[in-house]
Amino acid sequence: MAIDRVTAAGVTVPGTKLAREATELIRDTTSELIYHHSRRVYYFGSLQGRRRDLGFDAELLYLAAMFHDVGLNEEFRTSGRRFEVDSADEARRFLHLHGLPEDSVRRVWTAIALHTTPGIPQYMEPEVALVTAGVEYDVLGIGYETVSAEDRAAIVALHPRPDFKRRILDAFTEGIRSKPETTFGNVKADVLEQFVPGFQRGDFVRTMVDSPWEG
Repeated sequence: MAIDRVTAAGVTVPGTKLAREATELIRDTTSELIYHHSRRVYYFGSLQGRRRDLGFDAELLYLAAMFHDVGLNEEFRTSGRRFEVDSADEARRFLHLHGLPEDSVRRVWTAIALHTTPGIPQYMEPEVALVTAGVEYDVLGIGYETVSAEDRAAIVALHPRPDFKRRILDAFTEGIRSKPETTFGNVKADVLEQFVPGFQRGDFVRTMVDSPWEG
């Protein structure tokens, strides 16, 4: 059975031509680490969607999950944009080339762009909410016990996570260390503060107080 059509924990990757082409693209252009992580995000996000009784478009969720970390690739390290935006823009280009409706493209773009901005995606369209839920599950273990041990094991057997915590932190660091200004006000500032000597996080209050306004 082709890897892009495998079922795990009762969740099946969409078998559409678009999903297959996205799988091939991500597998060919990102690291094995990011590929397996992205697939797990889809599986875990889908399970969270079922648990929350959310109706969602599986293909859109899959596409957003697969593209969500593309912006960590080396070619984007001098873009000057947040890696989430680079990832979202790459997905948008891919989807426009395939003629998806603009509302679908918008959902995928938003899901990717907001996946590291907690507290907002959960109130948006299901695909947006569930990409973040899948990322939070796989990276942070949020809601860990909401997925059974059997389902977790099935997904991890298909997409292993050896030394994942260290390796994903390395990927985050390398993906954004050259554009530290893009971490202002988001969770990736924590990564650079921990792993990049001399990094100074942006300070909202200091920025406001030091602005050119007189009062």
